[in-house]
Amino acid sequence: MVLPILYSYRRCPYAMRARMALHYAGVKVETREISFRAKPAHMLQISPKGTVPVLQLADGEVLEQSLDIMHWALAQHDPENWLGSVRQQADAVELITLNDGEFKQALDRYKYADRFPDQPSAIYRAQGERFLTLLEGRLAIQSCLQGEQPHLADVAIFPFIRQFSMVDVDWFVQADYPRLRGWLNAWLASELFQAIMQKCPVYTDE
Repeated sequence: MVLPILYSYRRCPYAMRARMALHYAGVKVETREISFRAKPAHMLQISPKGTVPVLQLADGEVLEQSLDIMHWALAQHDPENWLGSVRQQADAVELITLNDGEFKQALDRYKYADRFPDQPSAIYRAQGERFLTLLEGRLAIQSCLQGEQPHLADVAIFPFIRQFSMVDVDWFVQADYPRLRGWLNAWLASELFQAIMQKCPVYTDE
């Protein structure tokens, strides 16, 4: 049996959410951990953009975007209905668009503030906090971002909140986001996250 090939990088939030969806769906793949300093030639051949995740299916089709990989995985098997209702799917699009757009930009500038010296890091953090405040408000009335059960938005957004929380841990643990911290910690402790964070040797074409 030829398995789909997943090119990944353990700490990349885009790759994390793709791996979580694949593992949740029970889709077996051959995971190839890359080094950004020596990207595999085969990966660049099938996806010249050179970023992860990249999933090559058994029939040769290539999925180059993490959300496409997530949706493909859930189309194979979605035992807990992560996709949810039509309304929830539309809501997920809005939340993930905010996460991948405005919030990701603020996150990058906050994390790498030395590369963006026009503003102090606290300014970039405050820009990111607009999204944190939105999520905190949702979690004040429900257990997960889209209701009482996990859905696509939770999994797609979680790795980026994890990354944001790690920029200044001391600040995050005392910031006024108790429900968001609880939500984040639950995902960090989950069997799903632990499973997809197992270390793999770096893959080479040689």
